[in-house]
Formats: sequence, structure tokens, C-alpha cells
Amino acid sequence: MDKRLERILPRVQKPARYVGGEYNAILKNKDEVDTRIAFCFPDTYEIGMSNLGMRILYGVMNDLPGVWCERVFAPWGDMEEELRKADMPLFALESGDPITDFHIVAFSVGYEMAFPAILNMLDLAHIPLHAADRTGLTPLVIAGGTAMYNAEPLADFIDLVSLGEGEDVTVELIELHRRARREGWSKPDFLRAAAQLPGIYVPSLYDVTYHEDGTVASITPRDGAPAVVTKRIVHDMDKSYFPVKTIVPSTEIVQDRVTLELFRGCIRGCRFCQAGYVYRPVRNRSRDLCADYCVRSCDDTGYQEVTLSSLSTSDYPPLTDLCDELEPFCDARHVSLSLPSLRADNFSMELMQRLAKGRKTGLTFAPEAGTQRLRDVINKNVTLDDLLLSCRTAFAGGYSAVKLYFMLGLPTETDEDVLGIADVAARVMHAWRESAQNKQRGIRITVSTSWFVPKPHTAFQWEPQISKEEYERRVALLREAIKTKTVTYNWHDSDTSFMEAVLARGDRRMGKVLETAWRKGAHLDAWEEYFSLDRWLEAFDECGLDPHFYANRTRSEDELLPWSMISSGVTQAYLKRERHQAYRSVTTPDCRTHCNGCGANLLVGGTCDV
Repeated sequence: MDKRLERILPRVQKPARYVGGEYNAILKNKDEVDTRIAFCFPDTYEIGMSNLGMRILYGVMNDLPGVWCERVFAPWGDMEEELRKADMPLFALESGDPITDFHIVAFSVGYEMAFPAILNMLDLAHIPLHAADRTGLTPLVIAGGTAMYNAEPLADFIDLVSLGEGEDVTVELIELHRRARREGWSKPDFLRAAAQLPGIYVPSLYDVTYHEDGTVASITPRDGAPAVVTKRIVHDMDKSYFPVKTIVPSTEIVQDRVTLELFRGCIRGCRFCQAGYVYRPVRNRSRDLCADYCVRSCDDTGYQEVTLSSLSTSDYPPLTDLCDELEPFCDARHVSLSLPSLRADNFSMELMQRLAKGRKTGLTFAPEAGTQRLRDVINKNVTLDDLLLSCRTAFAGGYSAVKLYFMLGLPTETDEDVLGIADVAARVMHAWRESAQNKQRGIRITVSTSWFVPKPHTAFQWEPQISKEEYERRVALLREAIKTKTVTYNWHDSDTSFMEAVLARGDRRMGKVLETAWRKGAHLDAWEEYFSLDRWLEAFDECGLDPHFYANRTRSEDELLPWSMISSGVTQAYLKRERHQAYRSVTTPDCRTHCNGCGANLLVGGTCDV
């Protein structure tokens, strides 16, 4: 361990974040590897270590002979201050080496508010911020993750983007980089070759011009780069890598348990949900393989809790059978199974009984909207009767806590829809009175609302976010309408949601705002205690841009969007059709009912009724 780090650790919170040495962390002999990868998560250790995608790619890369992938997390404010005072560069956990020693610096980016942390980590590592200033092949700075479906705000800072699921394309990219280094390619030669890999977007190979009104006028690829880059996906989940021997953290993390991924994609098609569109099509992992992974993961790590995880886990066809298959093991080892969120329209007594074998920690449902009209607008395909039936089932089975998630500011929302949320909570309370077997325990109903953020590659990508003042008015309206003390109301901070909307739909001119905000102190802006909207507004003023242009403006369907060179496999025609259906309050059936022609099945060699 670096002597400077030894002196620093007693002065910071949670020093275990920074020392590595965890069970199942991968150590290799530096003399036996030719490619070192710093796998960076632009948030704290406890957030990054809870990310299944990071664990998967960590294993994929370390399985490659001659490659050593190590983890790097954003330091908390106290650690950053100590690193800067000691002039100690950001380092990787496994070796303790500064990440300037690495060939590839790869960021996993799932959330737009993590953008400033990327710049801060590069600066802490003593790596030039701007891609144009990094003239050599190393360190190559790349990024992937859901937030990279619009990478334009980061276009000045990253060399290339890996779009979609990374298991296959990451291996291809690493091998190309190794070849380039062996053969002495220039960086421009490498980037041109990388742009030919399916799923790789190289921002510097695209020229963007703007109209006088600030909208994008043209996006022109150069040097043979494709006009549209389509995401990569894993075709067969049974052949996809799963981290059975996963790292066991030395300190508490947010999701400190085995996370078992049952399938990818979502059949539902909620019109606001970016993940539901960009992870299409649905690909299931077989029940027996899921059971095997569960047993082996628990055996290896000692965990006694398993989260059955996917975008909509209760849509996994053999879910009940999987629970039955795991029952003897779970009983013998005192392992509990949990689901992160449940569909109100398919929560059954059978499923409840299987989950009830573990700890009854409460159930979570996401109706999203307070009235059926608005649920039809967003294509939630859940009714109030569905929700109340599921709640009655849970209350009859002994559950006494329910969390309900909603959004405020959805397209076409009215005050009636907002007040409908309070009505839903009241009806859930009444369902408890009707169905609970043991009323002495009481009931805890938590209503949480977030502010709708229109995201790229969704049916609502053209919609405006309502103004901050209007959002806060609707929060106040709902707060006053919730009368009972048994209902707790939580709402999301408006300032961060506004900036999320700005960054989510930003163009590459946003890069100068991002850098200006970072220089003013925007480092860990995913955390409310570090976030300052005033700092961002000052940065916009200095750069001559208007944040409301990005967040609060309705876009024409004919407008060239900043992310138009990126494809999730879902066609723009389908997204427009879904938007028109929303304004007629017409729902679209789920993908298992019949194919709706979104285009995503073509990615796996299937057909689409386009």
C-alpha cells in the first residue's frame, strides 16, 4: 500500500472503500499481462459494487488471457480532498496503481448526473480531460451503460462509446486495441477501425452543425464511420457470462446480496421507460441455469439473500417453478428470495407464499399514475383493481408494508390525476382494513413520487418536462390531499431531476457547460448533499446556453435529435406511433400477446410485424 494512502485512510469516512483486498477480487501478476484496464464507476464504492453489469464485465475481461481488469470508484468528498492535498493520483483497488499506468480507462455510466464525476475522476487520475489532448493509444478512455444512448454531452471527453450489452463487443474492442499497440497504429487509425465494430460509436468521427434556433441541423459521419450505430446485445442468455464467484465487499453496500438476472428486456412497453425500450427484445435465461447460478453463488459467497432481478421480474414465465426448485436449498441454508418490484397485475397467492418463506420486508408496486386514463397514456396496462387485488393478497398473507411509486409531470397529466394518487393510497388503506389477518401490527403505506424526465429513445423523447414551479405545485397539491397518518409521502428533489432532463437530452455543446460546472465544483452531483443547481445555472450563463431549451421544450417529430446517429433497435416510426397512441389514451398490448412491430426482434434474427 502506498505510504500516502496509509496516512490518509484514518482521516476519511469508510476507509474500506479504498483498500481492496475483498474475497474473490482478482489479482494477477503484472509481468504476465499485456493489457490493463481500469474499470471505473463514476459513483461511490457502495453504489458501484451493487451494479450487476459491472460485476459481469469485470469477470468477462478478467477471463481474457493477458488482460487484467481492476476496479476504480469515485472517492467521497473527504477522500478527494486528501488525495489532492497529497498529490496522489486516483488508483485501482486491486493493485493500488495509478490509472495512468493502464491501457484502457472504461467508465460504466447508468445515470446522467454521474457525468461530472467522470471529468473529476479523469482529473484526479492526472489524465487530460479532452480526448483531443490524449494523442496516444493509451490511455484510451471509453464509456458504456444506459446513459450512453445519448453520449453527446461527453463527446469532447471520451474516445469512444460501447452501446448496448458489453459482453461480446468489449472483448472485440480489447483485442483490436491490443493489435493496434502491437502494430504501432496511430490513435486516429485505431479509432477509424474501432468505428467499424458493430456497437461502437466514435464521437470525433461525426461533425455536427446547428440551426440558428439551436436545433441540430446535420450529423455527418467521416472516415467511413457508419451513419447509424446500432447497439449490441447478447443473443443467448444461457451462454452469457454470470459472475458466480462474485466479489464479497469488505464494507456495507446498497445491494449486499446475490443478484440473479433472470432475463433481459421487458415485454411491457411503458412509454416513459428508457430501459424498457433499449434492452429489447426479451431474452430469458433457462430456469435450471438460474437455479444452478443461485446455489453456486450462495455457496461461494455465503450470502443468505437472493434478489431475482430483471426489469419486470414477475413476468419471468417459470418464476413460480424456479422458486419451487430452489425451495429445498433455501430452506436448508436459510436463504430468502426477494423481488425488487412487482407487477400489480400478476402478483398471485402462489408467488406470495413462496416469497413469504423469507423475511416479510414489504412489497413494492409501481402504478406510476393516479388514474386509469393516465395509466393508459403511459401504457402501464395495470388497473386499480389489479393493484387492490394484489394488496389484499399480500395483506391476507401477513404483509403490513407497501411502497407505491408514481411519477408527476407525465404528458397530459391534470390535477385530477395528481389527486388520484391520494385516492389510490386511501383505497390501499381500505384494502388492508378488509383483508389483514393481524391488524395489531398496523399498516405502513409509503407513496413516493419522482419528476418525469423525458429520455432519449422512448415514445416521450419529444415531450417537455414541466417547469420546476409547476412540479412543486403538484407536489404541494398531493401532499395536502394525503390526510391519513398511515401514509408517508416522499417526493424526489426537483433540482436534480431538472438537470437530469437537461443532460439526458443535451447535445455536444453541453460539453463546455459540463466542464464549466465541474470547474466550479460539480463532482458528485448524483448526491443531493453535493449538488447545486445554482452552480449549473451559472455555468449555462457563462457558456451562453439555456437549460430550458433542453428540458422544457416540445420537440417536433421532424427535428433531428442529437442522438439520431444511435439506434437501440427500436424504430423511430414505432416510437412516433406509440406517442400518437398515448395522446389517444390507447394502450399497446405486451410483446407476449403479439408482436407490435418495434423492430427489436430483428437484432436476434427474428421477424417484426413492422
